[in-house]
Amino acid sequence: MAYDGAIQRLIDAFASLPGIGPKGAQRIAFYMLSASEEEAQRLADAVLDAKHNIRFCEICGNVCETSPCTICSDPRRDRSMICVVEEPKDVMSIERTREYRGLYHVLGGTINPMANIGPNDLSIPKLLDRLKDGSVKEVIVALNPNIEGEATTTYLSRLLTPLELKVTRLASGLPVGGDLEYADEITLSRALAGRRDV
Repeated sequence: MAYDGAIQRLIDAFASLPGIGPKGAQRIAFYMLSASEEEAQRLADAVLDAKHNIRFCEICGNVCETSPCTICSDPRRDRSMICVVEEPKDVMSIERTREYRGLYHVLGGTINPMANIGPNDLSIPKLLDRLKDGSVKEVIVALNPNIEGEATTTYLSRLLTPLELKVTRLASGLPVGGDLEYADEITLSRALAGRRDV
């Protein structure tokens, strides 16, 4: 059963967002109905402000308000390393660890033949341009450990290895606090292959 008019359009708008199902969309829509006019206006202004002011860094592809982004323009970053990620949100995930001080390159997706996304649809040529001057010594491939991420990692590895660069990938295996009983075979086999001295 659908609601009438504006409330249904609001529910449909929220439901079209990734990760929000019909029930969640309904909950958010009814919350917005009970929110103050100022709160609703702040949300609308924030969305419009992001649409008008956010762009992609001309160097790495990360989101920013001024290009180049703060990471690419920071002289303290290690310019001999580039971490290749799928989406801009992955940059922030790695930055939160405070362990990595190099540069980034956002591919804008992964190779996915089912969705007609090939290597030419990603920012791989831009990555190759960044490697031409020889200042980068290591490329870290930090893609999701799914079929598309694995295909893209394999493609990049084959493409970059002849350039005499160190090509590495993030370690994978068992998560902290996980149980062996619930781990799938691929995760367990990677954990075994990546074992190290205690």
